[in-house]
Amino acid sequence: MAVSVGDTRELTFPALTRTMFVKYAGASGDFNPMHHDDTIATSVGSPSVFGHGMLTMGLAGRVLTDWFGPESIRKFSVRFAKQVWPGDVLTAKATVTGVRQVGDAVEADLELVVANEQGVEAVVGGAICAI
Repeated sequence: MAVSVGDTRELTFPALTRTMFVKYAGASGDFNPMHHDDTIATSVGSPSVFGHGMLTMGLAGRVLTDWFGPESIRKFSVRFAKQVWPGDVLTAKATVTGVRQVGDAVEADLELVVANEQGVEAVVGGAICAI
């Protein structure tokens, strides 16, 4: 596979649902009620329950694994920028920012962004993937 600086891949996911948040809680073991209980979430000023940051990070990872394969990821880090809410339609985008030879291997540096349908960035970060 050949990649060049500026190459991008995007994945748009179905609208987030409360059921997705509960399924993620079960998979991760993170049952913080802010992610599934409206009464508690609204009692502290949130308009609703909100998605786990690691769920959003997982969507960022999905664009990488679909493009390069799970075995290729060498580094993956993000910053959680905004919360995600039921009904948000998220798009994960990876952009190649550099390509270099590392010994016998070639690696790509990538910028990652997960944003909602209004373009609000929920997660930003980067990755290094072997090509």
